Amino acid sequence: MDAAFALLVLTLIKATPLLYASLGGVLSERSGVVNIGLEGMLVAGAFFGVVGSYASGNAIVGAICGVLAATLLAALFAFVVTRFALDQIVAGTGINIAAIGAAAYGLVIVFGQPGASHEVAALGRAGEAVLIGFAIVLAIVLQLVIDRTPWGLRVRACGENPAAAAAAGIDPLRTRFIAVTIGGAVAGLGGVFLSLGELDLYSDGMTAGRGFIALAAVIFGRWNPLGALGASLFFGFFAALQYTLQRSGVPSELMQALPYLAALVALAGFAGRVRAPAADGVPYVK
Repeated sequence: MDAAFALLVLTLIKATPLLYASLGGVLSERSGVVNIGLEGMLVAGAFFGVVGSYASGNAIVGAICGVLAATLLAALFAFVVTRFALDQIVAGTGINIAAIGAAAYGLVIVFGQPGASHEVAALGRAGEAVLIGFAIVLAIVLQLVIDRTPWGLRVRACGENPAAAAAAGIDPLRTRFIAVTIGGAVAGLGGVFLSLGELDLYSDGMTAGRGFIALAAVIFGRWNPLGALGASLFFGFFAALQYTLQRSGVPSELMQALPYLAALVALAGFAGRVRAPAADGVPYVK
């Protein structure tokens, strides 16, 4: 019983950053923008969360800094893919490279050492629990927003047929910009959870490809917030399982690969069975 409960708790912990990132991805893709830059937004949230906590001595201030940094990065991404119709995959890849490189350089500038920051004031177990609960509530709220509100209808219209949305008086570029920017803020919370909730520092590579697993969760979850919740729990379970099976004699490399293997199997099983928003990844030009 204790082992099962421990596995459940660890599953929730491992699923939470994936859930925040995948919810950000759902918002972005339902508006018609493929956000490959989720990894970079996780990095921004994690790094600037630690910097803010280090500078202020307050983890909540750090969390706000992390979310703001991810929001600004998402706004930059949203601006270039909407106003300049830059290729979304190229722009997202650039965001990832820039964020990872800037964070590595920032460690030397701010903390005077490469690889990892100093330990800082963290959110603690209570803050970690609040972020886990908030992620689940947020998934439910976003599902209602997308399905039941006028703004959600505009977002879905821009993701399906932006030309028709424009003819109905909706500004697709503005709607996409707002959706992607809000999505970046949500993804930033995932980074904050990693550095100030689960840990109390930032280290190079700590996001470990979670932004890309989150993209798989978006697809596995059929571009719906509640689906992303289920997919994140699925991937989080396999991430937790690797720790549970560490002493089973299975090679550690295989254990570390479990979440990624689960993502590949899930996507392979869903290939051809789900449909993305019709205009997902298609730039809109007035």
